[in-house]
Amino acid sequence: MQPSPLPARRARGPLGALLTALISLGSLLTTASAAQAGTTLCEQFGSTTIQGRYVVQNNRWGTSQTQCVTTTESGFRITQADGSVPTNGAPKSYPSLYNGCHYTNCSPGTNLPARLGTIAGSPTSISYSYVSNAVYDAAYDIWLDPTPRTDGVNRTEIMIWFNKVGPVQPVGSQVGTANVAGRPWQVWSGNNGTNDVLTFVAPSAIADWSFDVMDFARQAVSRGLAQDSWYLTSIQAGFEPWQNGAGLAVTSFSSTVNTAGGGPGGSKSCKVAYATNTWQGGFTADVTVTNSGSSPVDAWQLGFGLPAGQQIISAWNANVSPSAGAVTASGPPYNAQISPGGQGTYGGAFAKPTGFSLNGTPCATT
Repeated sequence: MQPSPLPARRARGPLGALLTALISLGSLLTTASAAQAGTTLCEQFGSTTIQGRYVVQNNRWGTSQTQCVTTTESGFRITQADGSVPTNGAPKSYPSLYNGCHYTNCSPGTNLPARLGTIAGSPTSISYSYVSNAVYDAAYDIWLDPTPRTDGVNRTEIMIWFNKVGPVQPVGSQVGTANVAGRPWQVWSGNNGTNDVLTFVAPSAIADWSFDVMDFARQAVSRGLAQDSWYLTSIQAGFEPWQNGAGLAVTSFSSTVNTAGGGPGGSKSCKVAYATNTWQGGFTADVTVTNSGSSPVDAWQLGFGLPAGQQIISAWNANVSPSAGAVTASGPPYNAQISPGGQGTYGGAFAKPTGFSLNGTPCATT
């Protein structure tokens, strides 16, 4: 039985951030609008933005053959991938999307670079779609550097291989195994001539996963490949193809970095109050967000993690992406500021979400 949507609630404060949403349990009421074809990039280093906060890049650097990517509402798909390169060398490209800065191109509203020692957590969610007629790895990249640089190559690259197809292997050699963020990994370490590379290879393909980037950053610190005084500069996800690759896709991506000092336009403190309203087969939740700081929060973004099996299926007066996992709600232009002392509401999950943060600042919860 499908419950009826509840009416949107009004913001309780000046210029409050208002979002009312319905959440489904398991597969109940799950809805997913088909991603519409967007911008196609065939230029070698062509890039564009999606969701107003992530950069999608073609990033073809190892071949002169044509490669094209087409953006979707929540990711991208490789639509053309000509040619191949030897599998005992570097891949031909890294089509990807990212939060942060890559060769002076910074994603809109990012609070990266951020010092590792100030990051309370960095929830992220990623979903991949794979093909079998190609040689590639599905790579999630975390870039670290001693300085807050926004250009050039960083000192340490952490790679998470969600999948690999064909006779390819990471930079360096396998140095052991580890359990990180609740999963087992092969651990590889080496240097590609410009930076250190620490790679975690999944023993079998992972199609989608929500996790904390800091679990892997701490691995680099513990292995002497970074320090807490270093900076997280970029979080990227995509593919490294050696042969073919058309059809590979990142179907959804979300990245939030919660820092003690907050991001651009962020408040120094915030509070979140949570209360649920349930009925048979569904529920809503009232979440009141209070800006406890002394300055307005502009271009507000509320980040939180939904428990497994729960999904946002409807929302009003806010933009929400993705619908599950590490979620970010943001204000549209007409509702983009929370004044000091201002409050707003939105709908969340029946099981309390984790890690509420307002523009990168962790919020106290009540």
